[in-house]
Amino acid sequence: MNNEKQTIHEFDLTIIYDFFAQSERQGPGSSEETLKALDFIKGLTAQSKIADIGCGTGGQTRVLGEHTPCDIIGVDSWPNFIDEFNQHAEQHHLQNRVKGIVGDMANLPFLPETFDLIWSEGAIYNIGFERGLNEWRKFLKPGGYIAVTENTWFSDERPAEIEAFWQKAYPEIDTIPNKVAQMQKAGYLPVATYMLPERIWTDYYAWQKQRRIAFLEQHKDNAFVKDFVAMMQYEAELYDKYKAYYGYMFYIGKKM
Repeated sequence: MNNEKQTIHEFDLTIIYDFFAQSERQGPGSSEETLKALDFIKGLTAQSKIADIGCGTGGQTRVLGEHTPCDIIGVDSWPNFIDEFNQHAEQHHLQNRVKGIVGDMANLPFLPETFDLIWSEGAIYNIGFERGLNEWRKFLKPGGYIAVTENTWFSDERPAEIEAFWQKAYPEIDTIPNKVAQMQKAGYLPVATYMLPERIWTDYYAWQKQRRIAFLEQHKDNAFVKDFVAMMQYEAELYDKYKAYYGYMFYIGKKM
């Protein structure tokens, strides 16, 4: 199997979720960066409500819960992640304000104008940046905020190898000006746009390297797991080789 032609979307979801089980985050990010983004959100009170869409096991949600007085709902499609999410909320004594539910980000079970803030770190790509911004907007109160991370090109030109990889993995990857324009078109006033630091990727891939070793040992006779681990290693190698050309940006907007 040619690893250069594989993406994570081509693997059984149970393998993907098993790989990321028991991890605080399922992608690059940090508590420091969550707090940095949160600092741009104004006016949150004990009456405010937050939705964390694609919350995973809730590492960033816990940070939001510990640094705001708000009620928070985390939504993820994988029940095991939500079980972990709710266990973590209880362990950190947040269960009265922070709750995870199983749900589909493309069909959210909320009434219009429910939330003061919609959060999504490393997850909006599952339905696409533009679609997420447009469809989730109705769930925000007037003047409510949206804060998402999105994989983004840092330049208009890049090497063919990384261009081909991301065009297959996520064709909506685009440049910063185009992403900001998409946010404006969807009906938001851009509040902040900034690059997440390289260390969130290097820390993530360092964790992933150790996890790959243990995962292979756990599933040593599973050919699909071997292919999955090879794909994850290839993605890490691509980042090391081409990190000057792409990475996560935080995009924060206010509903107009």
